[in-house]
This record gives sequence, structure tokens and C-alpha cells, in this order.
Amino acid sequence: MAAIDEFGSLPSNAAFVISVAARLVGVHEQTLRYYERAGLVEPARSKGRIRLYSLHDLERVRQIRRLTDEMGVNLAGVEVIMRLTDRIRELEGHIEDLQGEVRRLHAEADEAPRR
Repeated sequence: MAAIDEFGSLPSNAAFVISVAARLVGVHEQTLRYYERAGLVEPARSKGRIRLYSLHDLERVRQIRRLTDEMGVNLAGVEVIMRLTDRIRELEGHIEDLQGEVRRLHAEADEAPRR
């Protein structure tokens, strides 16, 4: 997630209220609310129901802006792209887990006494 580096050395668990989040990504607060209603971003909520945007949320908003502003994708297209991107990342994680399991099994087989 290279773009998160743009936020400097913030802790990975940092959370921002909507006004700060909007300033950090260069959009209006209403835009963030709209993205949430469209299901593109799901900020956490405090006990008082205040939206709290994580660094991951801010990166998603930046990706949405790149797709809409630079590539001309409409929000329906953005939703499809984001869903597919999330699924690809999920599957890549599963592949890494399976590759680790295969390596572990190979190591066990190599260590097993030969008959």
C-alpha cells in the first residue's frame, strides 16, 4: 500500500473524523458521506456514531478519486472495480497461505526418515 506512505509515519491504527479525513484526501465531507451510502467506503463508528476513517479507508477514497477523476470511471464502475480488487487481494492472501502450507509439508517430508 504505497499510497499510505503519503500520510507520513502515522500509526497503522490511526482514525480520523470526517472533517480531517476529507481534508487529508482533498474531498468535501459530503463526498465521503456519498461514497459511504454507495457502499464504497465503510468507516468505523464511535460509540457516539461519529464516523472514523482509517488509513485503509483514506486509501480507498484516493483510489476512488483516481478512478473517477483520472480514468473517467463512473461510480457503478468504481464499485465493480473495487469489489474485484478486494476479491483479488483476498485470493492472493489465500494463495500465500497455501504456498506456506506446501512449503511446510515439503519440509516435513524432507525431514521424515527415509525408508
